Amino acid sequence: MAAAPQDKRPITAEDVYNLADIEEPRVSPDGRWIAYVHTTVDKVQNEYKRHIWLAPTDGGAPVQLTRGGADSSPRWSPDGAMLAFVSKRDEKPQVYVIAVSAPGGEARALTKAPNGASAPAWSPDGTHIAYLAKMDARERAKEDSGEEEPPAADKFEAEQRAAREKYEEEQRHDARVVRKIPYRAGTTYHDGRYNQVYVIPVAEGLKGDAAKPRRLTDIDADHDPPQWTPDGAYLLTGRTVDPERDEPWRHSSLYRIRVADGEIEQLTDESHTDYRPLPSPDGQWIAYERYPAAAMSLYIARLTVIPAAGGAPRDLNLAFDRSLADVRWTADSRALVFSAPNAGRVEVFKVAPEGGAVEPVVTGDYYTLGIDVGPEGGVAFAAGTPASPPELFWQAPGAAAPQQLTEANRAWLDTVIVQPTHEIRFTAPDGKEIQGWYLLPVGYEEGKTYPLAFNVHGGPHAMYGPGQRGIWHEWQVHAARGYVAFYTNPRGSDGYGETFLQGGDGRWGEADMPDLMAGIDAIIAKGFVDPARMAVTGGSYGGFMTAWLIGHTDRFAAAVSQRGVYNMFSMYGTTDIPTFNADELGGPLPWEDPERYWKYSPLAYAHQIKTPLLILHSENDFRVPIPEGEQLFAYIRRSGGTVEMVRFPREGHELSRSGEPKHRAERLNRMVAWFDRYCKPGQE
Repeated sequence: MAAAPQDKRPITAEDVYNLADIEEPRVSPDGRWIAYVHTTVDKVQNEYKRHIWLAPTDGGAPVQLTRGGADSSPRWSPDGAMLAFVSKRDEKPQVYVIAVSAPGGEARALTKAPNGASAPAWSPDGTHIAYLAKMDARERAKEDSGEEEPPAADKFEAEQRAAREKYEEEQRHDARVVRKIPYRAGTTYHDGRYNQVYVIPVAEGLKGDAAKPRRLTDIDADHDPPQWTPDGAYLLTGRTVDPERDEPWRHSSLYRIRVADGEIEQLTDESHTDYRPLPSPDGQWIAYERYPAAAMSLYIARLTVIPAAGGAPRDLNLAFDRSLADVRWTADSRALVFSAPNAGRVEVFKVAPEGGAVEPVVTGDYYTLGIDVGPEGGVAFAAGTPASPPELFWQAPGAAAPQQLTEANRAWLDTVIVQPTHEIRFTAPDGKEIQGWYLLPVGYEEGKTYPLAFNVHGGPHAMYGPGQRGIWHEWQVHAARGYVAFYTNPRGSDGYGETFLQGGDGRWGEADMPDLMAGIDAIIAKGFVDPARMAVTGGSYGGFMTAWLIGHTDRFAAAVSQRGVYNMFSMYGTTDIPTFNADELGGPLPWEDPERYWKYSPLAYAHQIKTPLLILHSENDFRVPIPEGEQLFAYIRRSGGTVEMVRFPREGHELSRSGEPKHRAERLNRMVAWFDRYCKPGQE
């Protein structure tokens, strides 16, 4: 029974431990079941637990299938009898197979890749699975030579050999020779290993050592997850054209690999950057995602098709003027179904491979995270809504609206106060309409004014929306702590077309600050915000804008800047995506136009910052390395401003979304405590 409203409590930062997440829906070949990943948080172990569940599409109760605690990437066998998935239950991620007819039964490891395996894909006849495994050149050469260690005579010998191999591995990667950019990404340094494409026979692989996987690629380049052509003769993938180039993802093309002998054919040219090939079920088309190769961050993702037999590419979503997130073919190959950001929502659409009008499939207040299409055209998707973290939905063939199949967060939602979201539209100084949203504080009383927590998104080409995973909880915490939570999508945001996406015009801060401050004026005009008690925060580009705003206005009483870009010069020299900066600043390199790089660096105005600032940064952030935060802290501190900095060990750029649960909770608590100190003096 749901708790009465008066029995519910406000949401807290510690509720990060209570949130469940639904990911990776996959519809069974007969359309009766949806496999998905159900993620929860283990507070004691300070880690995430992932299990694969099955939900019947007729609306029955979901059933838990695996119990390994670190399971993901479910993939149905063609006959629907088994699921392949990836699990880290034995330290290294490996591909496992489990019979679906016995939920909770024994899963069996199919691969024994020394560095782990991922991205399983069943062959059309169900006899083989293709997958990715990381190997460096030395390991590939050893594998090709057929060299194998003799079996250990006893346990002591096996332990000694393992210790020796570990020591040799550590020494081999102790002194790092850097020849390319990037040499580090995520939270780790690159170890010279790249995802290669393998195939393994399923029946023999499940017998233990009876089957040996066969590697089809041999190049120092990461490959996209392999996709089988319907005849089973080829695998499609994407990879960089030239492994010697920096930033390999900027030079990616599509490739077709013949399974019989590994012969590789390049399918697309270098005019665009091409990813994620997906063959049509009838074998006539190859769909994929591409961007213009020059200044790729300034364009929406193109949903593109080429004839499998060869021919000119056709972009299907340019007139629609929206990007894409996830894409699937219908079983009859007559349409591509894809999710797309659209004015604060991520909805589902379809389009014919020959082109034509894009038609809506699933619309409404959904922030869709992943989709799949059933054999009769039904659509499964995971999505957050303004009222809930992500759940699983199914829109049956011909149905007008989707049905929610899971209640992963229901028990928790029945105990907490969820503040409703309100949309606001306002006009920038140049007449451009901007969209935003706000939540009123818990216990709101009409006629009173409240402090404001203003959130600026990252990217700069991200898109905020009321159902967005992760940040949904943050906005609810702000409202629960007595703030009007406000967020908006200024020019430069995705979801409003390519012209709007390019609205930053190479002038971060100058071009978009008027949009943001117009939003501040619009929310103040509502009458419930105290203009003297406003706080601002944001991460990445949002961190940039937080520092830029308080370097150009004193209207905010407090600020929390997270993982932000503050010095365009040092960012170019230390990030794993250096040319992104040049693209976003209009094209020049730092030595070609140093004045421009400094002009658009918040650090140039740090001596003007008098708004109390808390800087949050991760020590292993290689997208926006921690010297960015260190410099801002030093400049403000030495120029007499009020500033503190908190460093999070072991974390990278994704701290707020997928960092250690205890760090995510601490981050939120520190943020709101800083707001309280300056927006609620005497009450913190």
